Amino acid sequence: MSSLVLTPLASLGRFASFSAGVARRLLTGPWYLPETAKHLVLTFKRCVLPVAAVVLPFGMVMALQGLSVFELFGAHRLLGSLVSASVLRELSPVLASVLVAAQGGSAVAAELASMRIKEELDASEVMAVDSISLHVIPRVLGLALACPLLHLVGSVAGILGGYIVAVGVKGEQSGVFLAEMWAFSTPLDLYSGLIKTCVFGVIIGFIAAYHGFNARGGAAGVGRAVNDTVVHTVTAFIAANYFLSSALFGSVG
Repeated sequence: MSSLVLTPLASLGRFASFSAGVARRLLTGPWYLPETAKHLVLTFKRCVLPVAAVVLPFGMVMALQGLSVFELFGAHRLLGSLVSASVLRELSPVLASVLVAAQGGSAVAAELASMRIKEELDASEVMAVDSISLHVIPRVLGLALACPLLHLVGSVAGILGGYIVAVGVKGEQSGVFLAEMWAFSTPLDLYSGLIKTCVFGVIIGFIAAYHGFNARGGAAGVGRAVNDTVVHTVTAFIAANYFLSSALFGSVG
């Protein structure tokens, strides 16, 4: 019974120690900006089409379901506000981050795990090169910067999906939809999504780097690192989303 408690606590302690080392290097550098830019572009390319392809139909469903409710109260004009607020605040940040975790985070974990298994990380340390600064920091920064950019892509796709259903399918007035889309929206709606995705990107980067950097056991270890990365990152940032939403919108209204 004690192992059921002590083992997770030991793992949490190792993750905290690793994350503290990564955070310290993030603050002090070096940052290897060309490598960071490479990983940022690579993550964006991997995730941009999946993000747009997933968030767009969710925006369409949001408009379809919202319109069926608003019809009961004759409040069709509020549909644009519903779509924009829900997409910017919750839908796009969460879905974009899930796909970054599945695509970008798993790729980072697999790369670092392969480097650990092939002893490339050990070779860097033997040559007195800080393997965390060289191999981990650019990947963490790439994920942290890619998440808000992909959130913007997802926001455009989600609002476009709502517009297509409302105007193209249901025959709502285009001008009314576009005008009301910003009637109840505030700059906080946009900023909140960017803040959330920055935090989610850091969470994804830390967890993916931890599992990849500490992988053991050959090819099976690489698979475990990838699987654990996806499960733990999605669980962590969806839980964090509640607290961020409470902090940003808990006193609104």
